[in-house]
Amino acid sequence: MNKGIWYGIGAYLCWGLFPIYWHWLHHVPALQLLSHRIVWSFLILFVVILFMRQWKEFRQKILIGHTLWIYLVAAILIGINWMVYVWAVNAGFVIESSLGYFINPLLSVLLGVIILHERLRPMQWVPLGLAAFGVIFLSFAYGSPPWIALTLATTFATYGLVKKMAPLGSLQGLTLETGILFLPALLYLLFTEMTGVGAFIHTGTVSDILLVGAGVVTTIPLLMFASAAQRIPLSLVGVLQYISPTLQFLIGALLFKEPFTHTQFIGYAIVWTALILFGLEGILSRRSQVVLAVAD
Repeated sequence: MNKGIWYGIGAYLCWGLFPIYWHWLHHVPALQLLSHRIVWSFLILFVVILFMRQWKEFRQKILIGHTLWIYLVAAILIGINWMVYVWAVNAGFVIESSLGYFINPLLSVLLGVIILHERLRPMQWVPLGLAAFGVIFLSFAYGSPPWIALTLATTFATYGLVKKMAPLGSLQGLTLETGILFLPALLYLLFTEMTGVGAFIHTGTVSDILLVGAGVVTTIPLLMFASAAQRIPLSLVGVLQYISPTLQFLIGALLFKEPFTHTQFIGYAIVWTALILFGLEGILSRRSQVVLAVAD
């Protein structure tokens, strides 16, 4: 199997279990938790860059062309995504967060078609339309658009698109992204410490270990995702992504016991059906191509 596929599977398995990790840190305000993710992720990546003796090459590459601007966009997108997700998980919206990542695969496919001119077969448009209908249905069910889900889906699908076009490798690219966010995050953490509301070294040893560990659990799946995005089509990245929201949904419904109405179930079922149809269409298409190849 393509190494990129394994990277994608590994990344989405990690992300699927994230609600449990962030729930252990529910006592930490979302903005502080986001800042710790950024700071510790950058420090870890920076050490790795130095250890691998890539610092000189890294400094040279980031000054070429529009590299800094591309990764500034990527940094802003992933920062917004992290913030909304951490807040949503600890505010009791794990199920709605999972909806964002159910929508995201199909949005990734759509961006691949519009921006990268990846072609879809006629039957692939059916699940895209069905998913859009599901989101509209849920908007009426909630009484307003599911903004958490839509924000997560839009930011991460666009982030995947930017990473697809980005010139740096996965390690250097992620180092640059977190480096761009590092100073604002560090200044904010210093501010919270000076004002007496900082969580680090004030909420127990376990909490401190988990905050530092946020850099590790953030860095590993993102590196795998970046590697996958550069090795396989964006449409395939989108298909693999349903692993993560399935785990998140099960955690929210079964472990955290979040409310889930019959009306919501109908809306989610429409989106799930769209994903199943998209996957089945892909399987049948690949089988037909194999049959044609054998016949030739």
